[in-house]
Amino acid sequence: MNSAETTSPEPNAYETALRQFDEAAEILDLDADVREILRRPKRELVVNFPVEMDDGGTRMFRGYRVHHNITRGPAKGGIRYHPMADLDEVRALAMWMTWKCAVMNLPYGGAKGGVEVDPHRLSLAELENLTRRYASEISVLIGPEFDIPAPDMGTNAQVMAWIMDTISMHAGHSIPAVVTGKPVAVGGSEGRASATSRGMLEVTLGMLKRQGRDPQGLRVAVQGAGNVGMGAVRLFDEAGFTIVAVSDSEGGAIRETGLDAAAVARHGAGGGLMKDLPDADRISNRELLELPVDILAPAAIEGQLTSANASQVKAAMIVEGANGPTTPAADAEFADRGITVIPDILANAGGVTVSYFEWVQDLQQFFWTEDEINARLGRQMRDALASVAATAEESGVTLRQAAHMLAISRVAEATRLRGIYP
Repeated sequence: MNSAETTSPEPNAYETALRQFDEAAEILDLDADVREILRRPKRELVVNFPVEMDDGGTRMFRGYRVHHNITRGPAKGGIRYHPMADLDEVRALAMWMTWKCAVMNLPYGGAKGGVEVDPHRLSLAELENLTRRYASEISVLIGPEFDIPAPDMGTNAQVMAWIMDTISMHAGHSIPAVVTGKPVAVGGSEGRASATSRGMLEVTLGMLKRQGRDPQGLRVAVQGAGNVGMGAVRLFDEAGFTIVAVSDSEGGAIRETGLDAAAVARHGAGGGLMKDLPDADRISNRELLELPVDILAPAAIEGQLTSANASQVKAAMIVEGANGPTTPAADAEFADRGITVIPDILANAGGVTVSYFEWVQDLQQFFWTEDEINARLGRQMRDALASVAATAEESGVTLRQAAHMLAISRVAEATRLRGIYP
């Protein structure tokens, strides 16, 4: 489904993003002209490109790069390799990036990229060939002052290193600031790999403090065993939470007394499926989402909490490590039931925040320690949470509505100040 105009009870990612925007814009009584500007992507690039495979043959792939808004600064957003990646998904992710950067008060606009591919079915050489060709195709848009990609689902630091090298070879000199999320050896930042998960922890601790709750022993279920999910398992465990369940796309593991976070990490690092984790019982992804836990952390893909399962969700707090895991219908259900939802554009903004730190370090060629990075990230996440929570309390709205209101008002103000050229 690619139309953003349907009224299905289960919207796709772009429909969800538009509904969230429209709801916040209505509360803000945003000027109709500005609303129309902010509702539309600024530019969209679709590329079809050949890649040489290991068997000597050539295979065609489709990729995307979307700039939603660049009023507050260069476009910023990850690149996703996934077989279900399409233009509407990338549009949605680009829009969410605009709001995420504005919530965190970063001098960026929102962008996103994607390639329709299952990276696990490619050899390392094929993955490099695909990445370098895709980077060449989107090179007309990216650059340190224009658009700075980063890793997302299906991509990692190595992919970013290939993109940086490709763009640098085109230019004839190294351009480390063209991407973030790189290995430290080629201009990456300390603390970047765990930044999204650490940001999730910071806002969770901050919200629990506001609610007068002690985090020690609170039960957590994590959906997603990628970089964000695994980071959350480790960091929440270190902070005193009890991780009772974790899953990947094939299912998961549960132990009522708590999983061994180190064992989970070793199992995942060895390529093991979570459902095969030793000394734990198997659980489906649906069952994980409906567990009676204190905190549910969906850290996989969008559209996981919907009208079909929202009434069965028993968590007291949902911390969105993924982008768009909750549909509008589920959001309404959670609001009615008093379930606290820390929205994606706040909860998982640690990644783009440390990406900003990395970009700044690359531009000035002066680097901070991991402790300095983590301290800066903590302050920025706590400040953003305080602003969102204050907006929610003052306006009598949910945290998601408040986060969107705050972000949209900042982008709208920048739009008003810059004016319309010519």
